[in-house]
Amino acid sequence: MLGIVFLVAMIFFPGPPGHCDALGPEGLVLHYTGKKLGVPILKATIQIENGTIDGGKSLYKIHANISSLGVFGLLFRMNNRFTSLIESGTCRPIHYVKEIDQQGIFIGKKRYVHRLHFDTSHGKAIIEKDGEKGREEISIPPDTYDPLSLFGRYCLEEDIQAGQEFRMSIYDGMKLREVIFHSSEADVESKAAVCLESVTPFSTFGGKEGRIRIWFTRNDRKRIPILIELDLPVGMVRFELEETREK
Repeated sequence: MLGIVFLVAMIFFPGPPGHCDALGPEGLVLHYTGKKLGVPILKATIQIENGTIDGGKSLYKIHANISSLGVFGLLFRMNNRFTSLIESGTCRPIHYVKEIDQQGIFIGKKRYVHRLHFDTSHGKAIIEKDGEKGREEISIPPDTYDPLSLFGRYCLEEDIQAGQEFRMSIYDGMKLREVIFHSSEADVESKAAVCLESVTPFSTFGGKEGRIRIWFTRNDRKRIPILIELDLPVGMVRFELEETREK
């Protein structure tokens, strides 16, 4: 759940209409700290870089890692990694790899690797699971993205303004989800920002609803997500941006 919610923040790098070039030539690295009641419990790093695939086709490669910190790590150990490849011209998803490694005192051990291959031209996705024979194939809507490649869809849109509504389809190999965000103007630490907010059920909490809020800056081309709040049935978790650097 945290992986999907946190990584969906990557949609907010909109560039000029018709272009997916907001990252610059070398790429970008973002470091976040997740806090509950002011206590750091999670750290997250997202790295975006340029690359190529077979035949020299240009693409974006996105890496993300979410891991537990301090005392929280003793109660719930987490070291989850995600990788996504997307076409640099169309920003369509190509491959998505999800590596889950977590275990808690009250939560059983989960350790697995899922690999998704998107064939958007034929409306399908192929899922491979390490340690299992065969492949699973499912039908998906035309505009379906994995949690990391979803931001590419908005590289092709106009700048996000207050009062808009955004519908997003996400598939991470387990469940196809539709999330609706509403935008509004806001200030964060004296910086002009736009806040996107959504109410959505969380399967982790038996389908109970929670609230997602994401603030991103409006004073630069990259639209950096500077704060992410998860208002969950068990309390609030805030992901604060600690460092931004270009590669």
